[in-house]
Amino acid sequence: MDGAFDDDRPPRRELVDDCVHCGFCLTTCPTYVLWGEEADSPRGRIHLMKQGLDGEPMTDSLVKHVDQCLGCMACVTACPSGVRYNLLIEDTRAQVERQATRSLAERARRAAIFALFPYPRRLRLLRGPLRAYQKTGLRKVVARVLPPTLATLDALAPTLRSVPRPPRLIPARGRRRATVGVLTGCVQSAFFPEVNAATIRVLAAEGCDVIVPPSQGCCGALSVHNGRRAEAQEFARRTIDAFARAAVDYVVVNAAGCGSSMKEYGELLPWDPRATLFAEKVRDLSEILVALGPVAKRHPLPMTIAYHDACHLAHAQGIRAQPRALLDAIPSLDVREIADPDICCGSAGVWNILNPEPAAALGERKARTVLDTGASLLVTANPGCLMQIAAAARKLGTPIDVAHTATVLDASIRGITLS
Repeated sequence: MDGAFDDDRPPRRELVDDCVHCGFCLTTCPTYVLWGEEADSPRGRIHLMKQGLDGEPMTDSLVKHVDQCLGCMACVTACPSGVRYNLLIEDTRAQVERQATRSLAERARRAAIFALFPYPRRLRLLRGPLRAYQKTGLRKVVARVLPPTLATLDALAPTLRSVPRPPRLIPARGRRRATVGVLTGCVQSAFFPEVNAATIRVLAAEGCDVIVPPSQGCCGALSVHNGRRAEAQEFARRTIDAFARAAVDYVVVNAAGCGSSMKEYGELLPWDPRATLFAEKVRDLSEILVALGPVAKRHPLPMTIAYHDACHLAHAQGIRAQPRALLDAIPSLDVREIADPDICCGSAGVWNILNPEPAAALGERKARTVLDTGASLLVTANPGCLMQIAAAARKLGTPIDVAHTATVLDASIRGITLS
């Protein structure tokens, strides 16, 4: 076809035409909030897509403003017309990734990122060197001389804990209520294995036989969110195969970005009927726990926490009430809300690595709202958010502890202190 896009799934005109340019999306869009530029708003990007469909070539402006979208989907929640911006931006990103001419340095940076992050085994190989580096005390010295991308990675890296790999099968405690498979993820398994361990213990305590398929890998979320559709499709196919062999009732996910992508496998693999059937089984951890209802006793946790809505949980999956219900049910736990909850923290998969300066600005904005609650612990449901907000708080000189929702629930069920 003529214009900016080829025939391989261009942004759909009927979805573009759904936008009436009302502007309800503007105040929820993090890049518009940062810069106030129309082209860096959802409706501005949709206008650029329309120009491309109408015959305009793929311009540097289109590439720039599409690249600068975080994909947080706050605009989808805000839109009164029901514009499916999530589908529009994913189709447009794939077009940009295939056709745009990037600098050699940018191509090398993206190649390095995607040769590492969607591969959990490669990420886990970094644990030993990273732990040794963190123990040397050189971090403050080295960080001053690192280039922006490496400096961002260094700042984001959490303190690593040694946690045994989970067994393949963990039986339910008491009466079995469901058989579930758990996605262990890429960043989650490498940098937050304690979250996976907590997730498994909580599910078992609530009556689930838990299966951890050994052949699983990346679900494809990072790839699809960055226009690498063919790569994402291959990761998705492998994920479906891994869990099909496990024969589970549900596939439980404890990372918001992964869960939102897996629920859209039917869009990613429209020719494969297994993809839609698989997507129907996908549940966020909080979603399945609320649906099952609690059976394990909760012990008091006398502390104050702030809960942060991960974008791909609240906006992409529409899950807000469930994690709050679980946390509110813990005795003595004071759960506080954060101001401007719909504004992204700036993590957005690998967006913070590709765009370190605006990501840092968004991270500091979010960290300030967290600190303003007076909470001693920040709780959320996505590893990227945990790293981003913790790094921003450290940069502000006011570090705050962070934890996944699963970790808090696990501590209450086991009757232990969060550490």
